[in-house]
Order: sequence, then C-alpha cells, then structure tokens
Amino acid sequence: MEKIGKIRNIGISAHIDSGKTTLSERILYYAGRIHRMQEVHDGDGKNGATMDYMELERERGITIKSAATQVSWRDNSINLIDTPGHVDFTVEVERSLRVLDGAIMVLCSVGGVQSQSFTVDQQMKRYRVPRIAFINKMDRTGADAERVIRDIREKLALNAVPIQLNMGAGENFEGVIDLVTMKALSFDGDNGERVTAGEIPDEYKSAAAKARHEMLESLSMFNDCMMEMLLEDQHIDESLIRRVIRSATINRDIVPVMMGSAFKNKGVQPLMDAVSDYLPSPIDRVSFARDHDNEGTEIPLSSDPDAPLVGMVYKITDDSFGQLSYFRIYQGKLARGEQYCNARTGKTVRIGRLVRMHADNREDIQEAGPGDIVAILSIECANGDTLCSREINYSLESIFVAEPVISLSIHPVSNADKDRMAKALNRFMKEDPTFRVSTDAETGNTIIAGMGELHLDVYIERMRREYKAEVKVGNPSVSYRESPTCEAEFNYKHKKQTGGSGQYAHVVGRLIPLNGDSRSTYEFEDNITSGRIPGEYIPAVNKGFQSAMKKGPLAGYEVIGCKMCLDDGSFHTVDSSEMAFRIAGRDAFTEAFKKSKPCLKEPIMKVEVETPQEFQGSIVGDLNSRRGIVMETAARDNICVINAEVPLANMFGYSTVVRGLSKGMATFSMEMSHYSRVPLKLAEEIIFARRQMQAAKA
Repeated sequence: MEKIGKIRNIGISAHIDSGKTTLSERILYYAGRIHRMQEVHDGDGKNGATMDYMELERERGITIKSAATQVSWRDNSINLIDTPGHVDFTVEVERSLRVLDGAIMVLCSVGGVQSQSFTVDQQMKRYRVPRIAFINKMDRTGADAERVIRDIREKLALNAVPIQLNMGAGENFEGVIDLVTMKALSFDGDNGERVTAGEIPDEYKSAAAKARHEMLESLSMFNDCMMEMLLEDQHIDESLIRRVIRSATINRDIVPVMMGSAFKNKGVQPLMDAVSDYLPSPIDRVSFARDHDNEGTEIPLSSDPDAPLVGMVYKITDDSFGQLSYFRIYQGKLARGEQYCNARTGKTVRIGRLVRMHADNREDIQEAGPGDIVAILSIECANGDTLCSREINYSLESIFVAEPVISLSIHPVSNADKDRMAKALNRFMKEDPTFRVSTDAETGNTIIAGMGELHLDVYIERMRREYKAEVKVGNPSVSYRESPTCEAEFNYKHKKQTGGSGQYAHVVGRLIPLNGDSRSTYEFEDNITSGRIPGEYIPAVNKGFQSAMKKGPLAGYEVIGCKMCLDDGSFHTVDSSEMAFRIAGRDAFTEAFKKSKPCLKEPIMKVEVETPQEFQGSIVGDLNSRRGIVMETAARDNICVINAEVPLANMFGYSTVVRGLSKGMATFSMEMSHYSRVPLKLAEEIIFARRQMQAAKA
C-alpha cells in the first residue's frame, strides 16, 4: 500500500493556448523522461512537443488527442495526461478527468478565467477532482496574478488560496516566493533546471509577510490546531501547513494557487513538488461501483492489489497493431495472460499484451496494480466498459458524453474511396463518442455530426491522410430541434382488424413542455391505476413516444423538452399487444405534439473574442449582425474581451471574418450554451426550405 500511496494520476486542463502542452514538455524534461525540450509551434509537422505526436497536431500547433505518460518525481510515480483545450475535443478532457485523481488547472496570467475555463471547471466538479491552479505566462506583458486569483474566486466560485507570490511580472518576472517556506525561488541554468532557494528580497518582504498571513488565515478555517496557534501568535511549523493544504485540497475545500512561466522555464519544479505533496494518491480517493449481483448496490472500492480486479476502459484508439484500450485500475491487479469479464457484454477477455504509454511509444509490462493507467492491446471492448475479475459483476459509472451540434454530408469521390471512407468512419466513431455517423434515409447521403467545425474538419483531414479517402463535403447544417410550447391532451385509439387477431390499443394522457432550465430533454410519467393498461404494455407506450420524438412533424428535426404523462387507456384481451401499444404511443405523440403549438429551437453558442481595443466596435457590430447578444465586455490593458451568445447557424466561417476585421490580431473560442427558440419569420423560412427539400427528394 505504501507503493500505491506514491502514485499520482493527474491531468493538465485549461482554455485554448494557456500553455498546457508546453507545461507538459517541461515536466517531462525536468523529470528526466526526455533530454531535449521541443516547442508546440516548431511547425514543420515533424518536430514539436512530445505529447502532440500526431502530424496534424504538430502542423496546427493544437492538441487533438489526450496523451498519457508516466514520470518519476521525488520517489513518486506520476501518470500524466495532457488534454486538448478546444471545446470541439472536450470528450478527451471529459474521459481523462473521469479516471484521474487530481488535476492541474492552467490559467493564462493575462486572459485569466476564459470561456473554456468554465467548461473545465464544470468537468472537474462533475467528477469531484481536486485541483491545483497554475497561473502560467507570468512573463507576458499585462500579466496580473491578483486579478486571475480574483477571477477564480468570483467567476468559478472556488476558494483560491495562493501558496506562492510572484516576484515581478511581464519582462520583470524573476521567480516566485514560496509562502510555506518563506524562501525566494529563482530558476537558473540554460533551461531553468537549477532551482535556488534564497532570502526574500527586501522589496518583497512586507508583501510576502502579508500574503503568508492571508494564506494561514484561509487554511486555519480547516484546522482547529492551526487556528489556535494563529490566534496565540505562535510559530506554525511547515509540516503542519503542508498537512492542512493537503487535506483541504483533497476535500476540495481549497484550490492552491501557484504561478510561473512554462515557456521561460520558471515555476515548473515547485508545481511538481506540490503535485507530490498536495494532490491525492489512489488511496485518498474513494470510488464506487455497482454490484449487479446485488440489485445494483453501490460498493466502495479499495486500493488493494489482492482484491478482485475492477477498472475502466476510458479511451480506445485503433492503429496498425489493432485496438489499443487505455485502462485505469481502481482495485486489484491486471496481469498479462489472465482472463477477466467485460461487465457490459458479460464476455470473457484475455489480456495478451499490456503496455505503459509514453505519448505514442510503448513499454511492455507484465502486470499493473491499483491506481495504474496502462493500455491493453487487441481486446474487444468499448469506451466506458468496466473489466472485472470473473467472480464479481461490478460496473463503474460511465463517462458523460455531450450531444453533437453540427453536421455535414460527405460522399466518396470514387468506389475505391467508398470502402476507405467506411473504414475511417468506423474507426473514428469507435474512438470518439461525440462523433456520430448516420445515413439520410431520403437521400442516402452519409451524415457526420460533431462538436464543431474544427472537430469535423480534423476528421475529414485524417480521412484523407491516414486512409487516402478522397471525399466531397457538403455545406454544414445546424442540428435544429422541435419543442412544444403549451400543454396538449391526447386520446388516441389504435384499432385494426384484418381477419384473425387484430390490433387494439387505447392511450389517454397529456404532453407537458419541460422547463427551459431542465437538464432532461424527455420525461415519462406513468399514472395508470387499476390495471387500465396492463403493466407489460406501458414500456411499449414509452418506446412509441420516444420513437416519434426522433423525427418531429414540424420539419423532421428531433423533438426535445417533452414530458409525457400516460393517465388512462384501455386494452383488449385478444387483440392488444406490445406492438399495438407502441404504434398507439407513436401516433398519440404526433397528434398531441401538433396541438402543443410547437416551435423550432436552435443551438446558441457561447462566444468569447479577444481583440485589441481598436477593433472592438467592428467586432461587436458584426456579432450583432449575426443575431448575437453581447453579454459582457471587459478591458485588460489594450485587449478587449467580448463575451456573447450567438446562434450557431450564423457562426460558420467566423474565424476568417474575425481575422479580417482585426488584421489577424483577434482570437476567439466558442462552445455550446443552450437551445433557444428561433424567431418566427426565420423559423417559417427554415421549415419551408426543409419541406421543399423533402418534396424534391420524394
């Protein structure tokens, strides 16, 4: 157990361009995993950061796939996952955080809390992941650590506790002051590899004393002994301070804040010390599984290598050697040559080859224990599957997967391309749960759907490069939704007699619009009493409702925001069947939905634009012309940050437009916010065009 206590499973997550991959590169270098640091924008597609190993990642200077590696730091074994910043690849962050014990949330010293920072924060809260905040890019002009800390407290509602104080900022950034040891840390050598702890310079002594007192006051709220010592003006030992920071961080009562500049090789080693000291080991985190042999009871898992194995496949990739399944072990041991059970399928799988990953390089191992993150070659499984020892039947909570918001039609240029395209699509769908493929029943076109333009663009490019499949791409289309606006009743009788036993089903109830704030898109309420409809037919009615929702009567889009109440009905002892009640449910829904004054809804995107102030007016004007609503503008030195909500339908090709409006100096990020009602005149145009298209196909 002592060995397990020295494992740290951490991820690095942040907004786009906050410096996650650069920070990962420095961690690998200082831990001795690599011997030469490379930069994200080395730019020729061959050189680049170690964790960005795909050719596309190196060309574009972005992270597309999360990459795992393992390093040693102060006798601790640290499994590190570098995740993408673009919201289009948010599933990579989601599934990584699902299996991690702790995280480093990187924030830009100039940008502070940005749009994607909110998404990352929500993901960390969803999986109850303790984190350390690292304010990066302290060497940039306009760096302001105090403002970023204020942002963390006000915008993310986190109890941020700085455990370091910066010495200077921008060009004058010299290093940091450790408020626990009250030493000034400077970073010398060609690559900042030599950390020197010295006396605090005179000009920072009073600020450091004040910052330390504020830190101790914040920490004393979580330790009575420290509070007493503070009230009595007693000296507080370093070991006590570290213990309190560790326990409060693991309990998610505080977020320790550190700072530095990964690009300038400053502040990375103290951050790794803090990962070892303050973030949890697998022993400190309690995970639960459901025991399906015991009515789905929640069972706590222990980090015991001798207990039956329980672990999760959190990510799969296909390559020339077969399927590679990334696996986190929560309990027990995973050994090469042994057989385990896939809880979802009930099938037995045999572990043929077990490897530890370092980006795209593999190191063969014989076994792995609790807390380890490894990869298994060539086993049959899917994302989110639980593998366990054959004597138990446990499953772990799966990974949250967001719904796609944009779709494109694609078709192969030739018959040879058709087979290659099919292979590529099968692989991408298997690897990425947010990438969906379907066939338009009316046109026979292949439709791909994803989280954004960049998401689909990357997959189309990968299709061409990795599979040599040339495809023609149609115009992007928005995933509109249909929704009711008022309550409607239904009283539908399905009756069919064709000789012999017929079909009979009678359903009565109400369709109620769900509140706009509801997280659910569909609810079903069974109010049947006295056996008016036999219990075995009620699930069939529910299935009928749901099948009708896949294609609404307004324009053929999916229906959301419905609560279906089944209040009454009747049946026939001979002619009633599950099929009859399913048909009745489907047709009753369509009848009620038409009476509910349905409306069309569109995805609204949360857009954040950073631009020099001189271009603010033209960019705000352009956003307004796109039916956007500017929610907030904030000035940071000469940079203006514009937050707006804009319909996705008006955001296609925006990257080209915003560059043109700002002479290439503005950047923007965009993520899904919510669905909102389409203005009536525009809705009529969309519905008319949709019906015209359907009529032409017919």
